[in-house]
Parts: sequence; structure tokens; C-alpha cells
Amino acid sequence: MVLKHIPYQFTILLGGLLTLYSSQFLSAQILNYSSTAYPSTSWINNPTQMANGTTDLAFLTPILLSGNDGPRFICGFFCNTDRSSCLFGVLIFQNSHSPARENTMMQFPKLVWVANRNHPVQLNTTLQLRQDGDLVVADSDGTVVWSSNTRGKPVSGLNLTEMGNLVLFGRNNETIWQSFDHPTDSLLLGQKLVPGQKLIASVSESNLSQGLLSLSFNHHDGLVAYVDSSNSPQIYYMSGFNGENPLVEFNNGSFYGWDIPPTSVAQFMKFEPDGHLRVYQWAGINWREVADLLRTEAGDCGYPMVCGRYGVCTNGQCGCPDAAKYQSSFFRQMDFRHPNLGCSPVTPISCDYAKDHILLELNNTYYFAFDSSLNEQRTELEDCKNTCLSNCSCKAAVFVHHQWVNSYACNASQSNCSRTIMRSNGTSKGSCLLLNEVFSIINNDNYAVSIWGDSSLFIKVQSSYVEKPKRTKVILASTLGTLFAVLCIVGICFVVMRKRLKESNETEVDFLGQVPGMPTRYSYEMLKALTEDFSRKLGEGGFGCVYEGIIENGTKIAVKCIDGFGQVKDSFLVEVKTIGSIHHVNLVKLIGYCSEKSHRLLVYEYMANGSLDTWIFGGKRNLPLPWHVRRKIILDIAKGLAYLHEDCSQKIIHFDIKPQNILLDSNFNAKVSDFGLSKLLEKDQSRIVTKMRGTPGYLAPEWLSNIITEKVDVYSFGIVIMEIICGRKNLDWSMTEENRHLLSLFKIKAAEEKLQDMVDQKSEDMLINIEEVLDMMSIAAWCLQSDFTKRPSMSLVVKVLEGLVAAETNLDYDFTYSSVISTFTGADQEQQVVDDAATPLLPSILSGPR
Repeated sequence: MVLKHIPYQFTILLGGLLTLYSSQFLSAQILNYSSTAYPSTSWINNPTQMANGTTDLAFLTPILLSGNDGPRFICGFFCNTDRSSCLFGVLIFQNSHSPARENTMMQFPKLVWVANRNHPVQLNTTLQLRQDGDLVVADSDGTVVWSSNTRGKPVSGLNLTEMGNLVLFGRNNETIWQSFDHPTDSLLLGQKLVPGQKLIASVSESNLSQGLLSLSFNHHDGLVAYVDSSNSPQIYYMSGFNGENPLVEFNNGSFYGWDIPPTSVAQFMKFEPDGHLRVYQWAGINWREVADLLRTEAGDCGYPMVCGRYGVCTNGQCGCPDAAKYQSSFFRQMDFRHPNLGCSPVTPISCDYAKDHILLELNNTYYFAFDSSLNEQRTELEDCKNTCLSNCSCKAAVFVHHQWVNSYACNASQSNCSRTIMRSNGTSKGSCLLLNEVFSIINNDNYAVSIWGDSSLFIKVQSSYVEKPKRTKVILASTLGTLFAVLCIVGICFVVMRKRLKESNETEVDFLGQVPGMPTRYSYEMLKALTEDFSRKLGEGGFGCVYEGIIENGTKIAVKCIDGFGQVKDSFLVEVKTIGSIHHVNLVKLIGYCSEKSHRLLVYEYMANGSLDTWIFGGKRNLPLPWHVRRKIILDIAKGLAYLHEDCSQKIIHFDIKPQNILLDSNFNAKVSDFGLSKLLEKDQSRIVTKMRGTPGYLAPEWLSNIITEKVDVYSFGIVIMEIICGRKNLDWSMTEENRHLLSLFKIKAAEEKLQDMVDQKSEDMLINIEEVLDMMSIAAWCLQSDFTKRPSMSLVVKVLEGLVAAETNLDYDFTYSSVISTFTGADQEQQVVDDAATPLLPSILSGPR
């Protein structure tokens, strides 16, 4: 599709000019685009700007720009890091324009309106302002994904106002369509919320599609926040009688009676996935929360998602429903390390076994949702319970005992009424609310009862623990007796086999049970469901595949399936023990694991930008990383290794540092991963005798002498630095013989004083910062010294990178031994990755192809 030019001067963006503003986000330098466009114009989604700070949206195609010297707005396409999912919307940011800068710097942009939040698009999608007046987002094949539905109307142009409102206007500048009439989850200053409109929170911070929580306004109830469940809304906040106000407006300093700090800088209001309505304001270097407007009667426990589905909230702490009186546990936490993710029934409710449904009465609990209109209804408690049991879609029943009644007093004209709540005489009747979905439950220990009266909550469960008729018990006892006899006979036949299996399994179970700070143990079926039957593959390595999954709160996870036995099983155990007991911002987080029969799986935090190798070696990434991003990645790796070597209770040598094992999150923060080959040492243990482990091409020369210390990681780190700087692999067979081996070329170029020739030529930013790049190459050479005693510790490398100390300058650029030191023999020197342990290994093999 050909890009049509608009009839006024349209300046293209500076592709590839990226500046790292801090370690947490990127500042995108943009030119001063126009705020107005006219039919017929098209814009192709081909993002070349990087501007982190809006969850996982990292790349953008700017279209219109507006605003003054303070708050500014930009509309266009905003894509995730691999640009496979893009949204068309409006961003707010604070202008950092100054006399020293001719262009606007966009820092920490925040999405405040999205057109296609439930239908993300890909590259080459177009935004079309058509001649017929329609504004559409069309896929590359012409399919319309989103439309303003203004076809046939007299649209004269498109304008992004200084308030952030995207407007289609007519011949007389009248508004034909505007984004302010179709809010998503945010309000801007001057924006109104009228009856018929609502804010819908996202599923999560990383999943921007519509979630279950909504916020609306009506004349009778005022502001209403609720869970939009399938049968009827479950309200958790209601402001009450609204009087004559036809709408609510977000003004500078107030919103619907709430005071908000007035400001002259960028400010916006967002209805968030946790159910809060918060106001954010630009604070100079980032966004700061200045108001949290919705306050439930139950405090923090009054929000539907605070403890997830079926979770019980007690003073902000989450647990599962207590069923002690049944001598059975009917619920289990989804994730023991994250109890706020909720609970799930041990046995799912099945309509085919409705006779086994029972209701658990949760004493001293309160449910956030209850429709006050039911207050006038009268029903018996048992009728309420029976109605829920007879309706398969009912998951719980809330019964409110009518101890309170409403009394309304009005003036003569009935224009002004007030409500009084009074206690009535006791009654066995009350109001019944049936729930087809159960969200967070409130523990009533430190919470005053509902104003509607004392309430009881009954949750439906699938149970085999219900008392059976005596005849059934007799039949069951006879069957069990016969079955027991048969099992005894069969058990004798298999006693030897069971004993062997028990010895094998107990070793692993005992090991995992003794690991301190053990991550969550998942069942294989649960991980299969979370990954949609392992259908979304993220990557593949030597020990298996990695799949994308999503847990109930919308958070993404990465599930690594480990294939094989023996050595692979050992690798699995090492990884759980190592990474499961340590926590650092530059080490990938192990959320859980599965060890069930032959299944070995590891559950990690999801890293949106994948592994480092896909960015520096090309592949699907075609946008070269700027120098400041590369420098930060190097510093992050150094910090992670320094923590492993010096700050843990035990020294940990990773043994497999390479770009494939460095993962990048949505803000390009680097984290060390894959601890399957790592080794734990005591603090006073300086060296170790171990079997060779690692990846050819990253192995230090001292593997030949069998004197192994943490400096083998330092050597591998030095190679990774060079690969990051040069944008190529350590050994590349596609190059000429003299350029094929990176370290050999490093030695030659150092002698010729032409190190700049090795720098990645795809990034102009690298050449602009060539002095810093050459300094970094000196640090790499320091880490690559053949004599491991002359290499720096990783903590010293961190200090050098942070500018606290100077780097060593007396360096030897011959990074490998000139002769073979020794051969590997004996049982203790078996190979892990390199399989030629019986033959002498030359240095070229140690740093050779993978």
C-alpha cells in the first residue's frame, strides 16, 4: 500500500535516533508534527521510534502531535517490542523542550485512549482518513479492524486538540466524532463522563484488552464501579444519590466532589486493573500518584480483584476459604508465592454430578457485591440456598438478614430527600443474591457489617464428603473390602518395582523439599492449561522448548520444558536449587516448577524482549540497539554476576554466560538466566575441580589446566561484551578466514590501533559514542586475560562501569594459551557440553564454534 502525502508539509521522524534518558526508560526525540490532517490521507504502521514506559509498548509510528509547553499529546501506532501487536491510540507526555533542544523529547509516555484495544494489529496496517468521512484502521489486506463509523458524514479533517481529544470536524469546525465520547480506561483534564459512557479497566498492566471491571455514571446512583460478570453486575462502589448532575467532569483541582492537587503539568486519571481510580501527575522525572479516589467501605479488601477469584482478604492479606468443619480442603491457592492471584476449586463444579454439590457457609465473612434494590425482596434462607443448588450456573449465594430498613424523608415538593437507616425487628427473611462468579471475599473480623444487615455467604463446591444413606455405606464398605484384598495381592507382585521407584523419587522429592524459599510447585495439568496445551513456543534450546503462558491475573509467564533423564534431570535440580533460593533484579525470577512423573518444567517471569542474541546477531530484530542501551545491558549482566560471585550466602559460578542466556524485559533491563550448569561453592572455597561445563566459544583457557574459579564467568562475560559491541558472533563462518574468529581479529586490530573497525556499523549511535565504546573494549580485554589471576572480579567491573575506579591499562591481547596445557582424563573430568573429553583440547576449540 502506498503512503499518501497530506497536502501540507509533513516532516518525517528521525529514524534510529534514540537517547537513553535513565536506566528505566528511553526518551524518544521527535520532530514537531502537525496536529491536523485532511482527507484523503493514509499512514502506514512502520515504527522506527523507541519510547519505553507504557507497559510493553516499545515502538511507535507518530502521526499527529499537539499540546503546549507543558502537557503534550501524540497519536499514532504503538507496538510491543517484537512489533507483532500494535494499537492505535493517544499518548500523554510532559514536554521537555528547552532552548538547548530544538525538538520535543517524549519521556515516559502513557496511553490514555486506544481505538483497537481488543484487536491488536501488525506492521503495514494503515490508518486511513477516507474521502467518505470515515477514520479506519485497516489491516494490510484491507480488512477494517476499527472504524469511527462516520462514513457519509461531512468530515473535513482530523485534529488532535491541546486537551488530547482526537476530533473529526466538519466544514464549520463542528465536532462530528471525538475520542472523548469513547473513553477506554482514562480521563484527561476537561473530559466528561456522561450516562451511557464507561471506563473499562485493562486485564492487567501488560494486557491492555478490556477486563471485567467497569466504572460508569448515572443520575440515580452517581458513580458506580462494578465487575461486569455474565449474568448481572457485581457492584463494589456506589457514590449514591446524584441529584440533578447530568455528568461528571475531570477539572483541574477536582472531580465529582473530590479534591485533586491542581497542576500546570501533565495529569490524567486512570481506572486500573485492581479496581482503583487513580490520578497521576508528571513529577519531573516520572509519573507520581497524587490521588486514589474510590474508597470502599471495606478498605483495601473491598476491591473485587484484591485477592483474585475465591480469595479471602483479611487486613490486606490473602488466603483461601476455610472449610475446617468438613474435614477437607476444597480450595487451593493458584500460586503460593503470590496469594493475591486467588484460589481454585480442588474439584471443578460439574453439572453432571449436581447431586454432589454442597454449599460451604463462610462464617464472619462479607461479599463486596450486593444490589440494594433487592432490599425490598423477602425470601427464606433455605429457599435462597436451594435456589442456588438447583441452578448449575450459580457458584455462590449471598443472603442478607433484614435487620435494617430504609426510611426516606422528603420536603413538600419532594425535590430534596434524605435516607435514614433504622434497625427493625428481627425476621427470618432477607434478600438473596445469586452469583455466577465469585471474586474476592472479605473477612469480617475487623470490618463493620454491611449497612443492609448481617450477611451470610455460601459457596458451592463439588464434594464427595456429603453424608450418604446407610445402604450406600454398606455397599461402599463391601466394595472397598474386596478392592483392598485385590490390591494386597497385586501389591505383593509389584513390591520390588515400587521399592526401586520409591528410592529414585524420594531422592528428588527430599532434595526439593529442603530448598529454602522454594518456589511454587505446579501440577503438569495446570501448566498445560496456562500455556494452552503448550501452543505458543517462545524458543528452543539444548534441553527443551520454552512456551508462553498466562496466569489468571493476565500476567505472562515463560514455561521451560526440560526433556531427557540423567544429566538433564540433574540440570533441572541444580536450577531449582540455585535460582529458587536467590533474588536479584538482574537474575531471571523462577516463579515455580513442576516435577511430576517424567515431566520436568520450570516457570519463569516472562521477558518481553526475549534473549540478547536475537538483538545483537540480527534474526527477527532489524532495529540496531543504540549504544546507551548496549552499555546498560553490559552493566546489568555485570551486576547479576557480581551478586552470584560475592553477595550470595554461597558463591555461585554460572558456567554458561552467553547472549542466549541473557534475557531482556520490556525496558531492556538484562537478566541472567539458565542456571542448569551452575555450581555452588562455600565462601572460603577459591577454586573447584569439576567436569567441563559450558558452551564452546565461551570457555576460558584454564579449563585445560583444571584450575577453575569464578573467573571463568569473567572470561565468558568478556566475550559477550565484544559480541554486543561488534554485533556479531564470536565465531562467524560466513566471514573471511581472517575475520572469522572475533578474538583473533581483536588482537590484530588492537595491534594496528584500528579497534573502531570492529564496532557494529549498523548503528550510527555507536560511532557517535566511539570513545566510550573503545573504553568498553578495553574492559572486555581485561576480562579476557589468559591468566585468570589478572582478570578483574565482577564487583570491580561494576565499579569501573559506574565510573568509580579506573580500568587496568597494561593488557595482553593474546587471549588464548599458545600450547596445550594438559589433557582431560579420569572419571571426574567428564564433558558436559563439549564431548571430546578424551582428546587434547586446543584453545581454538575452547573458543570455537557452538
